[in-house]
Amino acid sequence: MNRLATSTSPYLLQHANNPVNWHPWGAEALQKARDENKLIIVSIGYSACHWCHVMEHESFEDEQVAAVMNEYFVCIKVDREERPDVDQIYMSAVQLISGRGGWPLNCICLPDQRPIYAGTYFRKNDWTSLLFNLADYYKQKPDDANDYATRLTEGIQKYESIGFIETQPDYKPADLETIVNNWKKYFDKHEGGLGTAPKFMMPNNWQFLVRYTHLLQDEEVAALAKLTLKRWPTAAFMITWVEALPATVLMRFGMCRILKKCCMTMPSSLIFMPKPMFGSPRNCTGR
Repeated sequence: MNRLATSTSPYLLQHANNPVNWHPWGAEALQKARDENKLIIVSIGYSACHWCHVMEHESFEDEQVAAVMNEYFVCIKVDREERPDVDQIYMSAVQLISGRGGWPLNCICLPDQRPIYAGTYFRKNDWTSLLFNLADYYKQKPDDANDYATRLTEGIQKYESIGFIETQPDYKPADLETIVNNWKKYFDKHEGGLGTAPKFMMPNNWQFLVRYTHLLQDEEVAALAKLTLKRWPTAAFMITWVEALPATVLMRFGMCRILKKCCMTMPSSLIFMPKPMFGSPRNCTGR
């Protein structure tokens, strides 16, 4: 097993047995790239992505391909549903480079995380050739790689057209209400979630909305959160993000009882509970 074995993301756990020495996105992997002066492979996807599974089977499960990746790169796997911020940056890169985007998103970056090449699905032979070429390019022409990364990063910043926040703003309840009131236009009050199908259930979004509900006692958002939690398990969605929510908030909504009931009526193959959600089963009685 690689370093993804302790992850809670279903997508990352799918890659835990790959021969590729995958790291989750974090300080350890990024520092390793700087210390060893290696290029970084940032490979982004999600658990329901068909072509993500295809590329895993063709390339990431292959011992020879994994050997190339492990030798010349620091390899990082990212679940776009857990890290939409990382996904957005590198999606901008692939769109600037190729004029299109999608998943799996595979981005080759300098040790400082700036991208120099990006694409989506690659066939096995194409992927291996690309890795050899980029590793050689960085070894032979590091200054050229740095110059290109600088231009591409500037392009991403212009493409995003949103300046970097250098100071932490102080949000007031009225500011949060303004944000959520605009968000409410996208609530699906019949099926749960936001917008229309296909729906990508971003844990950070729902963590924010549940905390917002608890803070401002917004019953409309509370009702949507309840409905969404009811609908997710019955639609066979993975509900891993729930463990990150405050137990007191879920108890207030009666969500523990909802989840317990749904899990009792579902085939076990449709549920992914990596560990007790609130530390101890006694905390989730729903009483």
